[in-house]
Amino acid sequence: MAIKRLQNRVTQSRLALPVVSLISLTVWIIGGLITNNLWINFLCFALSTYLMVELNNINALIRIYSRSVSCSFIILFSSASFLFTSMQGSILQLCIIAFYLLFFKSYQDKSSMPWIFFAFFCLSMGSLVFVQVLYFVPVLWLIMIINMRAMSNRTFIASILGVITPYWLWTGYLAIAGDVHPLLEHVMDLTRFTPLSLEKIPFNKSVTLLFVLVMAVIGIIHYLKTSFNDKIKVRMFFEVFIIMDLISIMFMGLQSTHYDILLRLIIINTSPLIAHYMTLTRTWITNISFVLILIAALILTVYNLWMPSFIF
Repeated sequence: MAIKRLQNRVTQSRLALPVVSLISLTVWIIGGLITNNLWINFLCFALSTYLMVELNNINALIRIYSRSVSCSFIILFSSASFLFTSMQGSILQLCIIAFYLLFFKSYQDKSSMPWIFFAFFCLSMGSLVFVQVLYFVPVLWLIMIINMRAMSNRTFIASILGVITPYWLWTGYLAIAGDVHPLLEHVMDLTRFTPLSLEKIPFNKSVTLLFVLVMAVIGIIHYLKTSFNDKIKVRMFFEVFIIMDLISIMFMGLQSTHYDILLRLIIINTSPLIAHYMTLTRTWITNISFVLILIAALILTVYNLWMPSFIF
């Protein structure tokens, strides 16, 4: 009989998500939910969490009952409380998770034009607040071919239409208003690159990034070693998370000025990976690492809430 350690009891508990959600709500209140009127940002976060729950449930990312995917998302995001104030990031985060939820429905279906259209529509809506997310489109086309096995002439056209539609609607609105200059400026941001400047990232943000990157490395290594236990479909989905995680990390290294946005993308892609590790391992070493991860997340959350970055 397999030993059920603390990490397994916690990650498989039905109380895990309510407890973590309550703690996160407390962190949001301390982080300025009421005092800074962050209600819309919090609503985007709550919807994002719900979509992460659905992403796990619909696709069976964790092969046993567990809310660890959404719990991991909440914990990682709450530990980076300085992200709470960004409306831009909140909207993009919601759009990216919605993209995954729709995109995964196209698995092995070359006639899934509606799912592909709406997935790329969500991605494009996110690009209205962060145009650089369009850099991911060519990578996603390759993923459609290799991982999703959903690429066809019709799905390819559907993806293009999905990307174009929000901009077509925005262009119409600006044309009526008589000024298309904001659209041109927005698109021109795709050609603007800033030099590498990781040293300019405040100390608390650097520590937070290091923590999330360690979670990503642990999750990726674990999954690559144990992926044979999952169904082929689930393997393909986790490979998507790994690819997008690595590309987001590379993007962070090249364009560190977009730190706050890219950290959100890394958290989204890392959450299923580290959740898989914490839920489906059961050795005494992984049990210790589980406890250490929770302690580190708690310390980091407190640090980001009460230690302003300008001290460093």
